[in-house]
Amino acid sequence: MSQPQVLDLLPTDVEADLRSTVRGLLDARCDPTAVTALYDGDRAVVAPLWQALSRELGLAGLLVPEDRGGAGAGAREAAVVLEELGRSVAPVPFLTSAVIATTALLETEGELLAELAAGERTAALLAPLSTGPQDPVPVLRTDGAGLVSGAVTSVAGALEADTLLVLVATDGGPALGVVAASEASVVPVSSLDMTRQLADVTLDGARVTLVLDEGEPAVRRALQAGAALLASEQAGLARWCLDETLAYLKVRTQFGRVVGGFQAIKHRLADLFAEVESTSAVAANAAAALAADDPDLLVATCVAQSFCSDAAVHAAEEAVQLHGGIGMTWEHPTHLYLKRAKADQVALGTPGTHRTRLAELVDLPGANA
Repeated sequence: MSQPQVLDLLPTDVEADLRSTVRGLLDARCDPTAVTALYDGDRAVVAPLWQALSRELGLAGLLVPEDRGGAGAGAREAAVVLEELGRSVAPVPFLTSAVIATTALLETEGELLAELAAGERTAALLAPLSTGPQDPVPVLRTDGAGLVSGAVTSVAGALEADTLLVLVATDGGPALGVVAASEASVVPVSSLDMTRQLADVTLDGARVTLVLDEGEPAVRRALQAGAALLASEQAGLARWCLDETLAYLKVRTQFGRVVGGFQAIKHRLADLFAEVESTSAVAANAAAALAADDPDLLVATCVAQSFCSDAAVHAAEEAVQLHGGIGMTWEHPTHLYLKRAKADQVALGTPGTHRTRLAELVDLPGANA
């Protein structure tokens, strides 16, 4: 009997160097003030930051094989990037384009994948951000002449994309098609998290090019990859909340004492530390399972999303509360993390959805009741 595969969760030197590089760029170019300006409609920080990450660092091609023009890395490296993006609540379409859209296109031919890897183009999948790996994905219909029509709401990454991926109904089943964003009506909507603003997309007789006959399995794999790696973004977000709260409570005084010295605060911080450490562990496990194509990938993803989604929200709520009055102000960045955490909580499947799926996967009693 073969032994089960043991995943190595320890970071490699390559991952450590990548983390240092990405963090350095984000520290220099992703100022919290510029991110906060997104809520006033100023998106000036988005395009330059995405260009720096995708082209200068070449991060858009991490999941693309070298022979297709990419970096030939894997899910673990992408997880490192997402963790750092979470720490900075960076408003870039890495998850939607470099992970989800790119994964959906891995089995296609043509130049689109190489152009995405080079950062020359950016893509978004036409599905609501809340769509989980097992949820129905919108399938649009054509008029028989290669023109597709339909509407999809709450699409993430569409505002930054020049290429849209869509499932198209064909006689052989849903196929994956490509539509130029210039042929679509992309209407931004006010979102809780403006660092990943949603948009309603309408196609009305748009020209579509079919790139993969079996489109639905490819989209399922893409959503699965997105859900597994979203946990790393949530882990990075939670880690920032813990670190910044600890730093603040070491210098904030009340009644002549450092606030962090109060027993009740110590207990809350100890509980939060344990939760954040667990978040990092389950996120790393999901990324490693994805990288190794582990048989327990579905279980690892459901565990990660079930835990990390709620943990990130809790960490952000604690950060706001323990920062006291300053945590409630617009000038302090804690509100950015709370909004991203709440939006991530329902992205790519809610925690409840993933727990239900997990119960089915591990045959828990009552799972099918």
